[in-house]
Amino acid sequence: QAQIVESGGGLVQPGGSLTLSCVASRSIFEFAAMAWYRQAPGKQREMVAYITWGGDTTYADPVKGRFTISRDNAKRMTFLQMNGLKSEDTAVYYCNAPSNLDFWGQGTQVTVSL
Repeated sequence: QAQIVESGGGLVQPGGSLTLSCVASRSIFEFAAMAWYRQAPGKQREMVAYITWGGDTTYADPVKGRFTISRDNAKRMTFLQMNGLKSEDTAVYYCNAPSNLDFWGQGTQVTVSL
């Protein structure tokens, strides 16, 4: 049964940090690249970070140098370390395998505000 559970969101002040976590079922995670996406109110969902099974990473320009994606293959987990948060990072964050976009988890809300 496909399953994705994201956690770690919250309210943080500008300049602060958060670490998001995601655990996915084997059918989604095993041998797959994983990515973190976000969707802000009124905007389309966008990919912000990508990691291959082997650990190679790619980042969207708005988050380069501030966000770090990682994974623990033994635990089927994906992480997003977010530093230097800005108000424009406010969104619901999702993780998923780009090869599996028919099913999504509930996401985790990140709000950056004073």
